[in-house]
Amino acid sequence: MKRAWTLPILLVLCGAAGLVLTGSTSTAVVLLVVFLLLAGAHSPLVFPRSVGALEAERRSAADGRPVVYWRPGCQYCLRLRVRLGRDARRVHWVDIWRDPAGAAVVRAANQGNETVPTVVVAARAHTNPDPAWVREQLTG
Repeated sequence: MKRAWTLPILLVLCGAAGLVLTGSTSTAVVLLVVFLLLAGAHSPLVFPRSVGALEAERRSAADGRPVVYWRPGCQYCLRLRVRLGRDARRVHWVDIWRDPAGAAVVRAANQGNETVPTVVVAARAHTNPDPAWVREQLTG
C-alpha cells in the first residue's frame, strides 16, 4: 500500500519545495499545480477500484470482460487507462502491488517478470496490448 503512494507523495513534496525555493509567487503556484497534477496522474486514484485477482477472474468468467493487471506509477498502465476513457470502468482492474495473487498471475504470464499492464481475456494473457484492442474486447 505504501509503495503505491511513494511517487505521488514525492511529487507533492517537490511542488511544495518549489513554494519555498522560488522567488516568485506565481512561479511557485504554477510549479505546485504541475506537481499536484503529476501526483494525481500517478496515484491509484486515477484508476477504477481494484479488486483481488480471484474476484476479477470470477467476474470475468461471468461477464467475459478483460482483467487488467496494473501497478501505480506505470506509464503504460496510465496510457491504457486514459485511452480507455469511460470504458475503463467496464474492465476488472487488479493492482499487483496490493494483491500477491495478481502479481503471481503476471509473473506466470511474463516469464517471471512483473510486466504491466497485462490484460487477460478468455484465460489468455496479453502484455501491454494496444488500448484500441482492449476496447474491442469490451464490445465483442
